[in-house]
Amino acid sequence: MDTLLQAIQAKIAETVTAIKYVDENWGQLDLYGNEIPVQWPCALISLSSAVFSNLATDFRAVPVNRQEGTATVEVTFAKLKLSNSSYKAPAAQKAKAWEIWDIVNDAHKVLHGWNPVSGTGKLIRTGISQVRRDDGVQEIRVVYTIGLHNC
Repeated sequence: MDTLLQAIQAKIAETVTAIKYVDENWGQLDLYGNEIPVQWPCALISLSSAVFSNLATDFRAVPVNRQEGTATVEVTFAKLKLSNSSYKAPAAQKAKAWEIWDIVNDAHKVLHGWNPVSGTGKLIRTGISQVRRDDGVQEIRVVYTIGLHNC
């Protein structure tokens, strides 16, 4: 699984230049204020879950008991929202305030339908949600599923 997560990390870091920090999600955003150890905007990647079914035994492979699986990967995008997004706000402020959605869209363009490592299918977006916070951090979670073959 680490190979999959590292491939996603590299793809985001190399193609979405607006993101300043890309890492595995180990709870960085659970801290508050100056304690959050990221640079803004950031993308945090985690394996949410995986389910497997047995295929058969192949004594030529390691491990010998082969499986198919489906994994759920969550990419959390976050930034400090310090700009006004009100309808009557100045255009430059509004553009900055909505920036997180441009970042989410740019990342989605390179992740959705991409095959990150051999032995996997393509990343397919299956969900998106926004987390309401009281500390000025705007947090968007995008969920992708991916097939794992003959693992």
